[in-house]
Amino acid sequence: MDHFADERDYKLLENDKYTFFVLGRIMGGKCDLLLTDHEKLIICYSCNPYPVWVWTPDGAPEEEKEKAYELVRENGLLTNSHTFNMKYDLADYFIRRSAEGAAPMSVRTNMFAYDCPDLKEPHIRADGEIHRCAPENMDELVEFIDFFHKETGIDQDSLEAYRRKAEEAVRSGSYFIWRNKEGKSVSVCSIRPKDDLASIGLVYTRGEYRRRHYAENLVYQVSKMAKDAGYMPMLYTDADYAASNACYGKIGYVLRGKLCTIG
Repeated sequence: MDHFADERDYKLLENDKYTFFVLGRIMGGKCDLLLTDHEKLIICYSCNPYPVWVWTPDGAPEEEKEKAYELVRENGLLTNSHTFNMKYDLADYFIRRSAEGAAPMSVRTNMFAYDCPDLKEPHIRADGEIHRCAPENMDELVEFIDFFHKETGIDQDSLEAYRRKAEEAVRSGSYFIWRNKEGKSVSVCSIRPKDDLASIGLVYTRGEYRRRHYAENLVYQVSKMAKDAGYMPMLYTDADYAASNACYGKIGYVLRGKLCTIG
């Protein structure tokens, strides 16, 4: 197993480019662990508190699943402090194997991956308008990021880490907020382009302002920016949260893949 990724690995991910979009992005950066045979298995862990990504091709045989499990174990990742993103057939194998030890795993989150080939304007125009996050929005952006991670329960970190993330987001111009007619910042989302895709993420609306179409209109506007710039918008959702999946479907997002987080 090599500790570097090259064009062979990115070629492997082409058939799973939506479900493993994040893996394709983090492989090119600094990682605490990267293992790949450039053919049947990629294991990638960026750093705490993020999940370990494990890629195998569809229909991987039992011996390849066992190899993945053993490599994860040998590298000290089979602990209660780590979660894993992978396809469902591999997740089933990991769950069965982990039941034999002291730290049995289960599915934490079911995820859908969407793209948007035909963007549709929302039927209901929400009051207010979109704004790109600026330095004066730093405190509320940190608050949004904190709320998002607490509610989803994923990748939770310190407020200091969220502030560093917010500062980078403002510098890169990658975060947007929706302000309602009273000038209150009610919803947020981010955008991260890579190659021909633009990933929409961190979609969050303050609890007291939900079901007023703010997120739907914000995601539409940011998706339109991506489209106009020549990118295909894509996003991940919690498969069990029907409201958000219905919202994205209304503006043209189409389900392209499924994966899960186990831990």
